[in-house]
Amino acid sequence: MSLSFAIAPSHTLSQRFLEAMEQVQDKLLHLLASSPLLLLAILIVLAAVWLGGFISRRMRILTRISRSNPYMDGLLRNSVQVLIGLAGVLVALDLLNATSLVGAVLGSAGVVGLVLGFAFKDIAENYIAGVLLSLRQPFAPGDSVRIDSYEGKVIALNSRATYLMTAEGNHLQLPNSLVFKSVLLNFSRNPQRRFDFQIAVGNRASLHKAMDLGTATLAGIEGVLPQPAPAALILNLGNDGATLQFTGWIDQSRNDLSRTRSEAMRRLRRILWEAGIPAPEAVQRVVVVRNGSEQMPLPENGQARDTSVDRTLDAQLGRARALEDGDDLLETPSRPQLP
Repeated sequence: MSLSFAIAPSHTLSQRFLEAMEQVQDKLLHLLASSPLLLLAILIVLAAVWLGGFISRRMRILTRISRSNPYMDGLLRNSVQVLIGLAGVLVALDLLNATSLVGAVLGSAGVVGLVLGFAFKDIAENYIAGVLLSLRQPFAPGDSVRIDSYEGKVIALNSRATYLMTAEGNHLQLPNSLVFKSVLLNFSRNPQRRFDFQIAVGNRASLHKAMDLGTATLAGIEGVLPQPAPAALILNLGNDGATLQFTGWIDQSRNDLSRTRSEAMRRLRRILWEAGIPAPEAVQRVVVVRNGSEQMPLPENGQARDTSVDRTLDAQLGRARALEDGDDLLETPSRPQLP
């Protein structure tokens, strides 16, 4: 069997080369002929971009939004500018009879967006959560909050994370997706807040008298509100005594919860001691006293302690907020003042 190879004549290759050169020449001539339209299309796109920026800066509704939510202001302005710019691109493509490219570009953009969505899922999730948190505003700068198992005062919220300062002065950064999905407890949203504590009294004491003394003592402490009034409850009874729970309310804009609670416990301990209502004895003991012996001195004095708002972290919060001011999504609202 013999194999034969057909060799193309040289004039055929040269003919194909000449045809390719003619096609290139035709495309160049077409490009030169359409250069005025191409220049006009570029000018339309540039004009659309400028017009989008001009309109986004002059829209009054966006100015009103920026006063209450600066993050949404920036997002809406960018959206308006992008939409007007895309409209200019579509007009330019239609002028060049290249509208068929729009479908191809949109298809490619969809595929690229899908790939990037999987690659940057966490970043996109935090960004969307930041938008939703900015709209809902569940907290404000300086609010004392508990998010999941984390507790502190709010510093700032940006498109990626929420920043807290713990009671120890540590800087805590939480992803917005975690903040949005977690149970959030805002201690500062309601200016009125209740505190409570427990005191054990012996079985020889009158529980009625101890409860009345306790509520009267709490009512006389600076910072404890008259309404809702202080209250007392019996939590449990035992062989050696009972456990009483006392509650009171404060205005957080004027007094600190921990300090007021501490002062209430200190003051009530002294009052019960003076009234002869001791704590229960955990063990049996025998006490021999002489008639007319002096009374045991009181372990507390009658001086009141400070119950004002704790401003320990205010300066540190201010410095931390100054660092995040350019990218902060929160505004400080005015807190209602109680009479």
